[in-house]
Amino acid sequence: MAADLGELLVPYMPTIRVPKTGDRVFKSECAFSYDSPESEGGLYVCMNTFLGFGREHVERHYRKTGQSVYMHLKRHVKEVRNLELNRDFNGDEYDCEDEAKLVIFPDHFEIPLPNIEELPALVSECVTIACDAVLNAASAYKKQEPDSWDEEIQVSKHARSLRQQDNGVRIPPSGWKCQKCEMKENLWLNLSDGAVLCGKWFFDGSGGNGHALDHFKDTNFPLAVKLDNLTLDIADIYSFDEEEAVLDPQISEHLQHFGIDIIPIQRVHNTNGMRPRVSEWEVIQESGMKLKAVYGSGFTGIKNLGNSCYLGTIMQVLFSIPEFQRAYVGNLQRIYDYSPLDPSTDFSTQINGHPEFSSNRQQDAQKFFLHLINLVERNCVGLENPNNAFRYLVEERVQCCQTQKVRYTQKVDYLMQLPAPIEAASNREELIAYEAKRNEAEENMRAPPEPVRARIPFTACLQAFTEPENVPDFWSSELQAKSAGVKTSRFASFPEYLVVQIKKFTFVVDWVPKKVDLSIDMPDFLDLSRLRGTGLQAGEQELPDLTPPIVLPEDTRGKKGFFRTKILTNLYQSTHSWAPEIDESAAMQLAEMGFPLEACRKAIYYTGNMGPEMAFNWIIAHMEEPDFAEPLALPTFMEPGPSVASSGLAATPLDNHPPEESIAILTSMGFPRRHTVQALKATNNNLERALDWIFTHTEREEEEEETSDDASGPQIKDGPGRYELFAFISHIGASTMSGHYVCHIKKEGRWVIFNDHKVCLSERPPKDLGYIYFYRRLSSS
Repeated sequence: MAADLGELLVPYMPTIRVPKTGDRVFKSECAFSYDSPESEGGLYVCMNTFLGFGREHVERHYRKTGQSVYMHLKRHVKEVRNLELNRDFNGDEYDCEDEAKLVIFPDHFEIPLPNIEELPALVSECVTIACDAVLNAASAYKKQEPDSWDEEIQVSKHARSLRQQDNGVRIPPSGWKCQKCEMKENLWLNLSDGAVLCGKWFFDGSGGNGHALDHFKDTNFPLAVKLDNLTLDIADIYSFDEEEAVLDPQISEHLQHFGIDIIPIQRVHNTNGMRPRVSEWEVIQESGMKLKAVYGSGFTGIKNLGNSCYLGTIMQVLFSIPEFQRAYVGNLQRIYDYSPLDPSTDFSTQINGHPEFSSNRQQDAQKFFLHLINLVERNCVGLENPNNAFRYLVEERVQCCQTQKVRYTQKVDYLMQLPAPIEAASNREELIAYEAKRNEAEENMRAPPEPVRARIPFTACLQAFTEPENVPDFWSSELQAKSAGVKTSRFASFPEYLVVQIKKFTFVVDWVPKKVDLSIDMPDFLDLSRLRGTGLQAGEQELPDLTPPIVLPEDTRGKKGFFRTKILTNLYQSTHSWAPEIDESAAMQLAEMGFPLEACRKAIYYTGNMGPEMAFNWIIAHMEEPDFAEPLALPTFMEPGPSVASSGLAATPLDNHPPEESIAILTSMGFPRRHTVQALKATNNNLERALDWIFTHTEREEEEEETSDDASGPQIKDGPGRYELFAFISHIGASTMSGHYVCHIKKEGRWVIFNDHKVCLSERPPKDLGYIYFYRRLSSS
């Protein structure tokens, strides 16, 4: 029988490959579904492309490619070991039996791999090498993601034998500080004697003087747990002796020795030594209520892979919207049939993510939403664009304070950012009293008082959104000089779905975004009709369509060649030489967030030392580039460099509409705005190429092409500005870089809470504590 199977394999030998360095072997999950070796049908790995397919999809791949030989991987779970600390199941915690065999399509002839040596010698040798290489190769997902979700942390050798001193030490629930230097951040509790000391060895955005390490050197007490984010599910434990993060299966008992009850702590999030926000954790997750679980289509949870709750909540909301359902669910069969030969790189098949959003670090849900919008925009050619439901136009009106003349412009947007003015809080006196008590407690080194949450009326937020914004360096085309200006923004159109982000976060000294604890009475029904832009009004005078002139030496005027060189020099300086000096301290701040230092230095340089926030956006937008972590190499004169248009996440308006900063650079060189817009559109927003385009096109050609392009501008689904709330995402914690996300969605007339994999009917949806709100337009009837 083996000889017969060997003869069957002979015709397919040229198609059986051995994975080489750089080949990706997808042996952990199907390219089209969540099927894996643990699934009932197992996983089929093509022995030519090394793509993995579930039973439902392997036939399609065979018909499309003609590849006949697949390795069938099946894992049989025998027993689950007793787990401690509520840890998620993973492969190491199962007793499993793995089975592998070759399958020849279309007749499904099977060859168990242990019997491969029974095949004819030549066939056996070649096939054995290929099969061993596939079995021993790292999964493509792990190979692509070195900072993957499943970080291997081992149990400390000291955990079960740890001796704790009976010294009467009891740790209070708040008011912690280092016993050596009185620092109130990055504090570690030594599990042997209860000493609370500052750390220094982790790049987590917080500093320290290393007193916890010094204490180990003096005492040899090996284990310490971080106090700042201690919960039942999250206990950051470090072993000084083993010099790595470890697990402690007895952490609950070890903490109770010092009076810390870990069960209540799981509902706590401590920040900056202040008393934890118990109510936020409980209210948002509706803890303590007997919530009824719901199941079925539209009520399926998403497992948290570590810190992926920000991703899960955004996807839950987006795929409750009909436009996204039609594009990526109702269109599923077409996506499968027309997917490329390697579906692992196809957006429509994978809804693939950015490397930073596939790391094990917590991320900002708002940034992920904008990132996903950008990906959808770039990958919906020939398909229905679900982004059309979110897209709207903003009308910006700028008035010169000296001449009173105005300019109206429009830009595309997808997200309304709503200010939260603390000064408008209805409980302002209570907040002032709390701040005084907190300062007094800090001066006297006492425990801080119970925090007071600011209660801000929604009307105050809307009023702050419409307030005029001062533009101190506005260049007035009427005066041909800089002047003070005032800018206001209104809706030029209203989207079908309005996304509202509350500006809850602010940057502090270490540039980690910290959250302001506030409550806003967000309405179920919203009418923004009065915020619709009006355009140029009777009695208003427009500013001339002129741009700042370029000042050149008298003897170079009229010399087109030198004129062009001078402009290119200015352009190069604008795009590459904003900051000849790199702010190394800012680069280090970004590096402490986990990014490569050289990438951080490049981010600071290419964003012109405009601050860590701009540099962070540059990092997010460039992480996929192969030289991302390479040292900064400054280009020589006229060597193409990064375009300003690619310098930030979601900063470039979509639909090939040029970014205003690129337009400003070219118009500041003396070119009319309409010419610069057309040049940037024609060159995919590349500044260097746009300048060449300007010099090689006549004004008539530019105007004709501009007219044709404007007719096919961004698709806007304008309508009435009346909305109903149907979903909101809430954040628990003090920073977007930590904490937890939960979403509530209104389905079939009922509010449903999606808390990772848990889906239940909501009893008290905390609408006042949300971070991102989703409204749908009310019908005009």
